[in-house]
Amino acid sequence: MSRKLKPFDAAKYRANRKVIAAYVTEALESGDPELVAIAIGDVARARGMTEIAKEAGLSRRCLYRALSAGGNPQFGTVLKTLSALGMQLRAKPSHRSP
Repeated sequence: MSRKLKPFDAAKYRANRKVIAAYVTEALESGDPELVAIAIGDVARARGMTEIAKEAGLSRRCLYRALSAGGNPQFGTVLKTLSALGMQLRAKPSHRSP
């Protein structure tokens, strides 16, 4: 079952790192890999895909393709992109039993 996020205009909040981090966190918590890629792509486009691709050491074309609907980015691409956006992943215990 795919969970949908509320419409979000990342460009409107591109200077507010807390709002953007909350948006990406909500996508991560959905457990939907495509939704995560789209959310990170939204933020990268709002900040400027060319700049983010350069900082991540990736081609702009590759980044667009990986972070679009239907894209399937490698984990390294996700980590590099988040780093270029000034974010990092963190693990926390879930509410489920191991």
